[in-house]
Amino acid sequence: MGRQDRYETEEAMQEETGDRNGEKHDKRRKILKEVFNNAVMIMIALGVGFFLNKYVVANAQVPTGSMETTVMAGDRILVNRLSYVFGEPQRGDIVTFIYPDDGETLYLKRIMGLPGETIAGKDGVIYINHKPLEEDFTQEVSDDFGPYTVPEGTYFMMGDNRNNSWDSRYWEHKFVKTEDIIGKAEISYFPHPRLLK
Repeated sequence: MGRQDRYETEEAMQEETGDRNGEKHDKRRKILKEVFNNAVMIMIALGVGFFLNKYVVANAQVPTGSMETTVMAGDRILVNRLSYVFGEPQRGDIVTFIYPDDGETLYLKRIMGLPGETIAGKDGVIYINHKPLEEDFTQEVSDDFGPYTVPEGTYFMMGDNRNNSWDSRYWEHKFVKTEDIIGKAEISYFPHPRLLK
């Protein structure tokens, strides 16, 4: 083999080796790019999930039967955190809020008394400003309570399962401040899917 042939063979080998190294480098670059893109997508998804959970929707599981038969113990519910951005809570709304006696536990109850109203229970009937409340979403009250005047900026809460509900009637701090309401419970999605009202 002549010197020229040997050089050409070495050049061809170098080119082939260079091509293989280039292919390996391109593959490594593609893999790194794919890993980076996936990491970015995961971070965006986590960010969106955090934002939705913190500011738009809360996901909760109901631990007790205090709202039966409207919401059953063990039901998973979605709470709309934006419910009261442009409006005020209304009587009958089912809401999640911070329990006023400890300032941290989350409760689920129905708003019964509005700011400025007087609420009382007597002989199984709830009275708002001394008039019987006509309602179709709760059971009768077995124990008399009140009268309590609801301060401005607060609400009186009761469970639908009136005879088995730890609510405003029994708390030391009887009223829930507006700013402690997390949002309105809108949907029970498992295991009893339905709109809540």
